[in-house]
Amino acid sequence: MQADLFLARPEDLNLLPSDGVVNDFGIVLSMIEADVIFSRLISEIAWLADTALINGNVIETRRQVAWYADTPSRYIHSGVLRQSLPWDVEILNSLRAQVERLTATTFNSCLLNRYEDGAQGMGWHSDSEAKGEHAVIASLSLGGTRKFAFKHKSSGERREMALHHGQLIVMRGDTQQYWLHALSKTNAVVSPRISLTFRRFP
Repeated sequence: MQADLFLARPEDLNLLPSDGVVNDFGIVLSMIEADVIFSRLISEIAWLADTALINGNVIETRRQVAWYADTPSRYIHSGVLRQSLPWDVEILNSLRAQVERLTATTFNSCLLNRYEDGAQGMGWHSDSEAKGEHAVIASLSLGGTRKFAFKHKSSGERREMALHHGQLIVMRGDTQQYWLHALSKTNAVVSPRISLTFRRFP
């Protein structure tokens, strides 16, 4: 039985107990590759301050974001209209090809989040803008190691994992329907982090 676990493919191992599927592909980039890609994303991505509608006022958060898509797209998130950027960034195309090869899935958009340190995070949410009951979302982490948590919407059951530099996870099946996820804040992490979530939209 132990040998079977070592032979299992990432897409066969589910980190959730029920009502969804999360696969951990582990570290898919070498340290040197991940460092180079991180630096290029910092300088080549058209970063913008994230905004949210709170109590009728649009405010800027400390997190920076960028959203790229194959075709012009729009959606409303946190009460604010989001407009995609044209997918013309070379390093982003290269990463998409690698993620598509690993996951055997095609993607037409990528949302990037940039966190300067552990004081910046993301509260409990599900990615409802990912269309389709069985949407596939591939998330690539770069930079500082952060805790990523899942919470079942009905039972409150939780699962937690650490996301490392160059690590890829995939959320699929009914995950967005039944589970919330969050990036926990912490004073222990001072290094920046970038997450890239590849998905199909709409």
